[in-house]
Amino acid sequence: MDLKTRGVAPLGVERAAIESVLGASDGDATHDGVGGSALRANRHLLLPTLHAVNDRVGWISPAAIDHIAERLDVSPAEIYGVVTFYSLFSTQERRGRQVHACVDLVCRARGVSEDRLPDGVHPSPCLGMCDHAPAALVTEAGEPARRVALGDVSSDVSSDPIVSSPTRHPIPQAGDPDLVLLARAGRIDPLDFDAWVADGGLRALERARQIGPDAVIDLVDASGLLGRGGAAFPTARKWTAVKHQDAAPRHLVCNADESEPGTFKDRVLIEIDPFALLESMTIAALAADCAHGWIYLRGEYPDAEATLTSAIDTFRREGILGDGFDVTLRRGAGAYICGEETAIFNSIEGFRGEPRNKPPYPFEEGLFALPTVVNNVETLMNVPSIVLGRATANRRLFCLSGAVARPGVYEVELGSTLGAVIDGAGGLREGSELQAVLLGGAAGRFVSPESLDLVLDHESVSAAGLSLGSGVVMVLDQRVDLVDQIRRIAAFFRDESCGQCVPCRVGTVRQHEVLERLASGVRDGQIELLADIGRGMTDASICGLGQTAHHAIESAVVTLGAFER
Repeated sequence: MDLKTRGVAPLGVERAAIESVLGASDGDATHDGVGGSALRANRHLLLPTLHAVNDRVGWISPAAIDHIAERLDVSPAEIYGVVTFYSLFSTQERRGRQVHACVDLVCRARGVSEDRLPDGVHPSPCLGMCDHAPAALVTEAGEPARRVALGDVSSDVSSDPIVSSPTRHPIPQAGDPDLVLLARAGRIDPLDFDAWVADGGLRALERARQIGPDAVIDLVDASGLLGRGGAAFPTARKWTAVKHQDAAPRHLVCNADESEPGTFKDRVLIEIDPFALLESMTIAALAADCAHGWIYLRGEYPDAEATLTSAIDTFRREGILGDGFDVTLRRGAGAYICGEETAIFNSIEGFRGEPRNKPPYPFEEGLFALPTVVNNVETLMNVPSIVLGRATANRRLFCLSGAVARPGVYEVELGSTLGAVIDGAGGLREGSELQAVLLGGAAGRFVSPESLDLVLDHESVSAAGLSLGSGVVMVLDQRVDLVDQIRRIAAFFRDESCGQCVPCRVGTVRQHEVLERLASGVRDGQIELLADIGRGMTDASICGLGQTAHHAIESAVVTLGAFER
């Protein structure tokens, strides 16, 4: 490739950051058909390289982009397109210390909004800490860089000191002997490997190796385990489809990029039981004959990243990873769309995180165009108990937030009612009256107080035209401005649309504009126009973002009469 750069050398600190990922340059690399191909083979290291520069310096300069372009034989324009795709990166010089305050649904219900932030504090979409709202993310560039997620922020976050040690958040059900997914919460140190093994860690992996891949898949199939990321696809079918492909090596991707407003269960699972996730991935890889695993973790989870990094190192040191199967942790950089299974592939490979057209499907051509299993954290964490015969897949994690007495992640038997789940979180806060519940997240739907008898299983929820989605149960009381909430949902989807397809790129903007007009009192034809836009996005968008961007808004307008109050 005939690269055109500005001819400006990067700063020494930028070069050092780049070399920390790509290694030192030998100076002899060529950009011809042979040498360039060898350089481009490392393109999957682009995202961690960008993180290294951003972490060290605080932003990514044109000179740094040019140097990375030369090291990877990728045009500066392409790299610029990747950098600007992610909200946590900047191509403009900025202060090394950045404060991002969540202005999404739960935090804004607690009084946080864009126009109330102190100078120098940046508004952020949901930070996945809805159980400790209001929340903020503080980053400080340097060597080493420091990042911390702060919950229960009650003062001016612009002056809060940054801390370096992760904060473990309590699990409301900790100590319940009937728990399966949250069984170790509060009982053992998440990074104490010996204590984890003594508590039953590795027994499921040993059992899986004894009975073999086919038997593992049969057990998962018999359990009825469905995906917990929102699509509810049978897990065993995914594994079988990948296993039967001729192409190799096969990949396993753990989707830990939960960026749905109101969702935080995967973060909690990782922070309380990281070894169990790695064991689960190793079992899944055995069953589907995958040679390498990837954990794609959202960039706003510094505690989870530190925990996983340590756990992976321990598993390698113990010889569980590295021989036949290994795991790579890849940190996202602030893009909700990367939770879509094919957008993850593009992001890992060093491209803009845009979804791919299907077919081909991931089991045929996924990561690096090879057969790939994609499961989210909760789905995988069900596997050990299933292999050991201790439980079936009849338990589900729900993220309770908003006007409940005890927000948090709850493990619930499928078949419980919505009202019972809310009661399990202590019911409504004192002084609250139920206005509505957002079920399934921003891509889900609002339900009224009359829906408390709704049975929370896939069949009942589907029959009601709803979805369990990512397990969000966000409770809104009488003090929450419902119109403000749906305007924020519309703004979220507008901002997070990757822009690849017209129905979503244009539809999310027009949807937000219509809601702004409705909020200002304009009514003539606007409700009908809103419905038309929603149908267009649902029917014609490439991926689930555009297809579901209208659901919560439609339910608030039609079911709850948001603009009739």
